[in-house]
Amino acid sequence: MTNTTTIHDAVIVGAGFGGMGAAIQLQRSGYSDIVILEREDDLGGTWHVNHYPGLAVDIPSPTYSYSFEPNPYWTRLFAPGAELKAYATHVAEKYDLTRYMRFNQTVESAAWDEQAKHWTVRTTTGEEIRATFLATATGFLSQPKMPDIDGIESFEGKVIHTAAWDDEYDLEGKRVALIGTGATAVQLIPTIADKLKEFTVYQRTAIWVSPKMDTAIPTFAKSLFARLPLSQRAVRLGGTSILELLMVAGVLHYGSIPAANKIGETLCRAHLRREIKDKELRRKLTPDYSFGCKRPTFSNTFYKTFDSGQARLETTPIDHIEKDGIVTTDGNKVEIDVLICATGFDIWETNFPALTIIGRNGKDLGQTWRTDGFQSYEGIAMPGFPNFFSLNSPFSYSGLSYFTTVESQMKHMARLLEAMDKKGARSFEATEEATAEFMERMLNNLDDSVFRQGSCSTSRSYYFTKKGETPLLRATSTINAFREAGSFPISDYELV
Repeated sequence: MTNTTTIHDAVIVGAGFGGMGAAIQLQRSGYSDIVILEREDDLGGTWHVNHYPGLAVDIPSPTYSYSFEPNPYWTRLFAPGAELKAYATHVAEKYDLTRYMRFNQTVESAAWDEQAKHWTVRTTTGEEIRATFLATATGFLSQPKMPDIDGIESFEGKVIHTAAWDDEYDLEGKRVALIGTGATAVQLIPTIADKLKEFTVYQRTAIWVSPKMDTAIPTFAKSLFARLPLSQRAVRLGGTSILELLMVAGVLHYGSIPAANKIGETLCRAHLRREIKDKELRRKLTPDYSFGCKRPTFSNTFYKTFDSGQARLETTPIDHIEKDGIVTTDGNKVEIDVLICATGFDIWETNFPALTIIGRNGKDLGQTWRTDGFQSYEGIAMPGFPNFFSLNSPFSYSGLSYFTTVESQMKHMARLLEAMDKKGARSFEATEEATAEFMERMLNNLDDSVFRQGSCSTSRSYYFTKKGETPLLRATSTINAFREAGSFPISDYELV
């Protein structure tokens, strides 16, 4: 075990866009002794881990970047994953963040020392690192979930989870089964279908899919964006406004503005009718839950793959898996060589939080959330956990672009750290009263949402916990999130 008496300014867990945003804000606030611990072998978070065929951002690229560091050189309106990885590297190098990063470092736990007023972070190798501040940026979709199906361990063929794609394995001519039809599967399925001898896609829950207005970004536009950043900001504002309309009006105000939600559903239904000729296949691909209960996606090729016969859709539930194939509840067996699991991530059991976090008086964050309900103050802090920024926490995700969440949290950090500096404080902690008031407001706001007013029982959405709670999204507009990040009462924190 390696121990050190050095007290760093901050430890950040995670070197994705959230962790890098936190590091940039700490730098701006005058803190330079920062340690970023990353379990993978490089930076980029989800854009480093995921590299399956067809990977791309699922919202327009101009909105998927830091507003203070626009990228004028996206090649497409929906940029491929490799470009997001390159953008992450660019940001890390420009803002001199790589000097803080330590790779292949999996954090096991973090504990607050009340007397010394610092955090002790422990890695799985036994190293202990101490810091005044702790920021967790482990992402919302970082813990892959394998399907819980009888016999899966007995399968003797190749098993691939999309979050651990094997680039060296050749799928050409193989008999392949893919489990899942979420956003990842929608991207992956069309890119591999024409290589396979047989392709069966097992669907438990259909997904709303709208047309993808994707196009190559012309050279003149990239040159304009580079020479005149205001032009790209205008495009970004337009894209963000559309996404905000979908998110706020269509999802959060489903009850009072049902027309906004209906527009999204109608667009998806029309797309499905155009793409799928067979009525029975169309029925199977039509969701039976309200638009917005589960994150929708975009594709111009997903439906075509089934309509052309390159992939066969199977909606009969899987009963079990044998050494050479999958058996459904009707007794039908499909022999396969490869099993691809596009089964998403475990958010509420292993990712909130992704490590053991012990606050003041031995308070366990994971246990507290599961006993008292998932909660936070302004989606970033919790009472009982001093000097702790939780960047992927309950009620923190704002809008549809992750960067709106990251930047609103950076703004919150800036205001809080400035207040600490003015007061000469060594620690901050959100008060119970402020947290309760924020939570009451969020829960009341959800009463008008599609989650409460719509039909979501069959969606099997990661928005919902096992108890039926929906604590992922901040139940306000993005404008509200930014306004409050810069104006929350400093008295909502106890500064010591």
